[in-house]
Order: sequence, then C-alpha cells, then structure tokens
Amino acid sequence: MLNIILFGPPGAGKGTQSKKLVAQYNLIHLSTGDLLHKEVMAKTELGLQARELMLAGKLVPDEIVIGMIDNRIKNSKNQAGFVFDGFPRNLKQAEALDNLFKINDLKIDKVIALEVGEAALIERILQRGKEQGRFDDQNETLVKNRVKLYFNDTGIVSQYYQTQGKFHSLNGLGEIETIFAQICKIIENR
Repeated sequence: MLNIILFGPPGAGKGTQSKKLVAQYNLIHLSTGDLLHKEVMAKTELGLQARELMLAGKLVPDEIVIGMIDNRIKNSKNQAGFVFDGFPRNLKQAEALDNLFKINDLKIDKVIALEVGEAALIERILQRGKEQGRFDDQNETLVKNRVKLYFNDTGIVSQYYQTQGKFHSLNGLGEIETIFAQICKIIENR
C-alpha cells in the first residue's frame, strides 16, 4: 500500500497533482476541502457549520475533519493507498492521522510539500474561485487570511514529518508535468 501526503498551502497545486497521482498509482484521493465542500453542497448539519467557518476564513475544527478521514479510511479497505490533499494542517491532525494509520495497520510513506510564495497563491486561489465558483475562493480578504493561517499553523507539521524522515519539499511553481515527474521520482525512491 502506498500512502502519500501532498502538503502545501491553499492554491499550491495539491488538487491538480493529486488527480495525477490517483491515475498513476491507483490511489484514493482524500481531500478534506472536497469532503467539506460536498457536505456544504448537501446542506448537512456538518456542512452548514463548516460553511459558516469557511465564510469567516477559519478552519473547520480538528474533530470534524479527523472524523471524516477516519470514516473514509475504514470504508476503503483493500485499496492501493491514499493521497491526502490538505490534511493534516496542524500537529494534532498529524498525530491523529498517525494514530488512525497505526490502528488500521497502515503507514504514511512520503510527505511531499509543494512550496509556493504568498502572492502567487493568492492570485491562483482567486482565479480558481472565478473559474470554479467556489464561494470561499472569491473574497480576497478571506483568501489572504487562509494563506496566513496556513503559514502560521503548519510549520510544526513539516518538522514533525522531517523528524520521521518522510518529508520532501519541491517548488510548486512551473509546468504541471515537470512538477508531477519530480513528485513521482520522490515516491519511487523508497
């Protein structure tokens, strides 16, 4: 089983690269953003709570996100593996993911960070908001707040995975295929 975390700020290209990894390695794409957006669109209780937080530029509480991930792992036995996109975002989530994997006799193989500067991220996210109609990607103030939250809260997660020898970083700007080839090289150097 191959389990990858694509790490990086909103707009770094995790979703684009995740789709390519799913096709290349037959993985299940686990995007907390996609899971949350599905809940919002379905107007579930969780979705309504999440929407309020997202509109305020805040992150959804760890307990909710971890519960969604736990359910998805338990309902995906006998798969080739997972590619996590946008999770974990903080140390508590990283530790919870390790615990979930331990309970399910799984492990994270690689954590690959797509590094992109703040100005490029904001531009990418606002463009995505226009193209995809995502409500949380259309307000520049909220977008800046999300990017700031990412940079403030996730540095310790990088260190957590560096300590485990799983963390790899690469430039997230450039041609999609070039970045994908670099990601594959990291994955295949086990």
